[in-house]
Amino acid sequence: MKTCVFALTLGTALASSGAVMAQDSFKIGVPVFLSGAAAGPFGEPEKQAAELLFDALNAGEVPGPYNTVGINGRTIEARFTDEASDAAVEYRNLVERDGVDAVIGYTSSGNCKTVAPLAEELETFTVFVDCGTPQIFEEVVTDPKFLFRTGPTATSDAVGAARYLVDSGADLSRVAGINQNYAWGQDNWRDFTASLKALDTGSEIVSEQFPQLGAGQYGAEVSALLTSSPTVVFNSFWGGDLEAFVLQSAPRGLFARSTVLMTCGEALFPTITKDVPEGAIVSARGPFSVFAPENELSTWFSAAYEERFGTMATYPAWKMAQAILGAKAAFEKAGEGATGADAAAAFAGMEFEAPSGTVKMANANGHQAIQGIGFGTYALVDGEPTVENVKFYEAECTSPPADMTAAAWIEAGFEGAICD
Repeated sequence: MKTCVFALTLGTALASSGAVMAQDSFKIGVPVFLSGAAAGPFGEPEKQAAELLFDALNAGEVPGPYNTVGINGRTIEARFTDEASDAAVEYRNLVERDGVDAVIGYTSSGNCKTVAPLAEELETFTVFVDCGTPQIFEEVVTDPKFLFRTGPTATSDAVGAARYLVDSGADLSRVAGINQNYAWGQDNWRDFTASLKALDTGSEIVSEQFPQLGAGQYGAEVSALLTSSPTVVFNSFWGGDLEAFVLQSAPRGLFARSTVLMTCGEALFPTITKDVPEGAIVSARGPFSVFAPENELSTWFSAAYEERFGTMATYPAWKMAQAILGAKAAFEKAGEGATGADAAAAFAGMEFEAPSGTVKMANANGHQAIQGIGFGTYALVDGEPTVENVKFYEAECTSPPADMTAAAWIEAGFEGAICD
């Protein structure tokens, strides 16, 4: 078990006695990857964003509407745990041993599927940060009370990817996919290929590769992709798997021969900047980072993160900040002395502001956020990573309505979708 405990306080809060802090603190459990291949590209930026937000909130330094101290005036105290450990055991420890007021975290869809029913069983206010499988509220917890997800599902990624390829004039005659062999990768490929069919692209699926999560070596899969001569390759890898895929496939010419789209590609920017082939299509899984709108919160967050950590905030950091601000909004809407149940009731169906713009808790009885998504082609400008040829799709274009599952909505031809 790996647990890190931090009381994140600034200014006069540092002078508080231990007894006062214990009484007045608001404890948040934060499960992120602290070890393994996902720690660098995901766990580290998520942890850093959490530390930044907790410190700034405790000091009352976040722009409005979040410029009040802590959460309902209580100093935030964080307990970081390693998501690479046993998810169920660590979650129970946070709730039953550490007595946290809320849990905010999780990147892996597999871990989210494990934790989702526990959040309801233990009646603990819980916000999933990044995991994307639509199964969470469609199959695992269909009547949520305490569980929320403040980021879009994989469906938005897949539908947006298909629309971007069509709108950008990509040759979709021969399509291949390489996706991790678990809920996240399977859901992405299902929704992407179904979207191509719904958009009547006439695509032939020439190769479907499903390596295990964390495989690390993709020589055989890259060979299969090259042999199938695809015009487009769809990839939903994340973390170290995505870095390894790029480093192994680019030198073999895959990006030169095919249009490669990586739904999680923005997370590569600060790590292997010069190794990502220019022209590759990337997204940030929503209106985050280089796809974020200009507003006071986005300007503050991106500048504060870079000043403190010396690097740009990639989308995992943006999504962590969003989840924390959503939790603050929920507890403060519920009022001083609010319990987790009070905050959950207040959060359901809420719209709140974040660095990414307005977040609508619209689906899954108000427990699942919907947001738009942008795609663009990777480019280096003066040595700095950015995107060109950007097209943004609003939430109502890439997300199913509240009364339909993702698969049924796509099969129905995106019934009710509103696209510019």
